[in-house]
Amino acid sequence: MAVNSDVDVIVVGGGNAALCAALSAREAGASVALLERAPEDQRGGNSGFAGGNWRVVYDGVDDIKKLVPDLTAEEIANTDFGRYTEEQFFDDMARVTQYRTNPDLCEVIVKRSLDTLTWMRGKGVRFLPYYGRQSFKVDGRVKFWGGLTITVSGGGIGVVDALFAAAKRDGVRVAYNSRVTRLLADEQGVHGVEVTSGRKVEQVRARAVIIACGGFEANAEWRTRYLGRGWDLAKVRGSRFNTGDGIRMALDAGAQPYGHWSGCHAVGWERYATDYGEVALRTSFQRHSYPYGLMINATGNRFVDEGADLRPYTYAKYGHVVLEQPGQFAWQVYDQKVTHLLREEYRGRHCTKVTANTLDELVAKLEGVDAKQALKTITAYNAAAGNGGPFNPTVKDGLSTMGLTIPKSNWAQKLDAPPYEAYAITCGVTFTFGGIKINPAAEVVDVMDQPIPGLFAAGEAVGGIFYFNYPGGSGLTSGAVFGKVAGASAAAFAASAGATT
Repeated sequence: MAVNSDVDVIVVGGGNAALCAALSAREAGASVALLERAPEDQRGGNSGFAGGNWRVVYDGVDDIKKLVPDLTAEEIANTDFGRYTEEQFFDDMARVTQYRTNPDLCEVIVKRSLDTLTWMRGKGVRFLPYYGRQSFKVDGRVKFWGGLTITVSGGGIGVVDALFAAAKRDGVRVAYNSRVTRLLADEQGVHGVEVTSGRKVEQVRARAVIIACGGFEANAEWRTRYLGRGWDLAKVRGSRFNTGDGIRMALDAGAQPYGHWSGCHAVGWERYATDYGEVALRTSFQRHSYPYGLMINATGNRFVDEGADLRPYTYAKYGHVVLEQPGQFAWQVYDQKVTHLLREEYRGRHCTKVTANTLDELVAKLEGVDAKQALKTITAYNAAAGNGGPFNPTVKDGLSTMGLTIPKSNWAQKLDAPPYEAYAITCGVTFTFGGIKINPAAEVVDVMDQPIPGLFAAGEAVGGIFYFNYPGGSGLTSGAVFGKVAGASAAAFAASAGATT
C-alpha cells in the first residue's frame, strides 16, 4: 500500500491482537491500514512465537465442535473434553493475579472468549484439541488438564498466517517496515500517526487509531527501569520489535499508565538461547516440565516449590525466580520415571543437557553448580519425598515432601530411576504487564478515566489484566477478544465522524 493513503482506521502492530482489530474494523465497514514495524518475513509480533494454546470457556463437546467441526466420532469417543466454565475462568484469572485483574476487563475476556474464537475460525484459523502437551490418557480416555483444551494448527505462526491471509482477502491495507513513532493528536483527540520507513518520515491521517504493537519486553533499558535490576540480562522469547513504542506514544498523547509495570510473563528458557526469539525455533528453547523434577541453582540448592500448582498456573512467574539466582541460571533434574512426560522441546537439539547413571556423576556434570551441595540437596529431597499420592500428572496429586524448608507440594516422586537427565535454563521474558488503560469498549482513557477520542488499544500494550502471573493460554485470548472489540469500536467511531472511503 501507499503508506500515505488516509483511511478510517489505522492499526499499529502485526500480531494476533492487531490482526483481529483490523479484521473486525473492516468487517464493520471501515477502510483499514495495518502498519507493521517488522519486515514481512518477521511479521507477527510475539504471536508468531507463541505455542498457540488458548483458554476458552466451553460447555462440553458441542462447544468444542464449534471450534473443531471436523472432530471424528472416534476422537469424541476416546476423549473426555470435560468443560471449562465462566466461573472457572474467572477464578483462575483472579487467583493467579492475586485478585488484582481488572474485573470489568476480565469479564469481557471471559464472556466473549468462545464467540471470539468461533469468529476467528470463520476467518480461517484452524483450531485443534490440545492433544500431546496438555493431555494425558486416564482410564483409557484422553483427559485435558489445567484449563487448556484448545490449540491452533501451526502454533502462533499458524494464527498469524491465517489472519494475514484473511486481511488480504478482506481488503486490509498492510505496510511492512513501517515503524509508527508518534500519534497525531490535539485537544480534540487522535487523528493519525507519524510513520518512519527507512529514512523516510510520513504522516498518515485516520479517524481512529488502534495501538496493538505489544509491550516493552524487547527494550533492555525499559526492562531495567520498570522490572528492576538484572532484567537487562534476561533473554527475550519473542519479537525484537516490541520496544514499547505504542505505550510511549499513547502516554505522550495523555493516556493513563496502568497495571503491573514491574511485572511480566517470564519462563524457564534454554540457558544459551539466542538473545531474541527466532520464529523457526519459537518453542524449542522453553523448558516447562519442571513440576516432575527438581530445580537446582549454582549454590546446589532448590529455590522454589516445583509442584506448587499445575504448570499453566506457575510457568509464567518462575522465570522471575530463575533470574534472581546466582548467575541467572538453574538446572532442571529428572529421572527415568518421568522422562516420557517431558515436553517435546526436551528431545530437540537446542538443549544444554547432561546425563548420568548415578547422582554423583550427574551433579559433577552440572556446569557452574556446587556439586557437593547439590548431592546433599537431592539426597535430602529423596528422604523427604513420596508422601501421599499416587502420582498423577493431570491433577494436583498431593504427592509431597515432608520436613523440607522449601517443600514440593505435588508430584514429589523420589529421584531414584537412572539414567538421570538435567537441563540448563535461564529466564526468558515473554511480555510485560504494565501498559495503558482501556475501558471495556477498548477505548484508551486519560488520567481522568475519560476516553481519548479516536484512540483504542488491545493486546500486550494494555495494562490491568495480568499481575504477577497469568493463566496459560489467556494472553492470546485476551489479545483476540480486545482486538475484535477495538476494531468494532474504532469503526463505529470513524463512522460517527464521517467515513473517508
